Amino acid sequence: MKKIALLVLATLLLAACSSEEEKNLSITGKVQGLKKGTLYLQKVQDTSLVTLDSVAMTGNETFAFEASIESPQILYLYLNKKDNNIYDDRVMFFAEPGEMIINTTLKQFEADAIIEGSENQKKLMEYQKMMSRFNSRNLELIQESIIAQQEENAASLDSANAEYDQLLRRKYLFTVNFAINNKDLEIAPYLAISEVYDANIKYLDTIYKSLTPEVKESLYGKSLEEFLKERRELEKKAEEDSASQA
Repeated sequence: MKKIALLVLATLLLAACSSEEEKNLSITGKVQGLKKGTLYLQKVQDTSLVTLDSVAMTGNETFAFEASIESPQILYLYLNKKDNNIYDDRVMFFAEPGEMIINTTLKQFEADAIIEGSENQKKLMEYQKMMSRFNSRNLELIQESIIAQQEENAASLDSANAEYDQLLRRKYLFTVNFAINNKDLEIAPYLAISEVYDANIKYLDTIYKSLTPEVKESLYGKSLEEFLKERRELEKKAEEDSASQA
């Protein structure tokens, strides 16, 4: 199911790329402490990261990018530090046409990033903050399950598993409600296809129907619409196959 969501999104991204003409996104910023390296502005296309723009940093901590995007979408600021460390070198952010500012540090390139100029980015950060709480509790439950297994404590194991299932439901419902409450922003369909793509189709349909006309016509709005069509076709086929075997 996740592959379908990615393929639908990749197709729309490719179509958007072919129609881009004028630069409508300007990103400026500073990487404190960076003396030498290369910064790349990237996006996902055909399930791979492609570069939209790049700049070589040689003694100047400031940078500037220009790019074209069809509508608000996720982009990445990648720093090639040439230190063979793949961690903390890429900042994900929700870009919007217009002017944006990204300031960060070399020491904690991802963690220290401060991003301005995007309403979708503000909502993404709000969502990620809540998800970190769910993820923290999830890790605690995993640890509790491991201990229960080691101690052969069936009651504790069942309790941890039950709370995990409940936590997962709460996480999904929070995401669905968050999307609906932000139906006028592109983050709504983005969360539907990236975070709860395998949820009951009625929830995804509810999110899509709640979107404003403008958001429905956005990159992620169109992607959600196509994904829902794929889901319905798959579920219809599964029902037909089940009926024929009965």
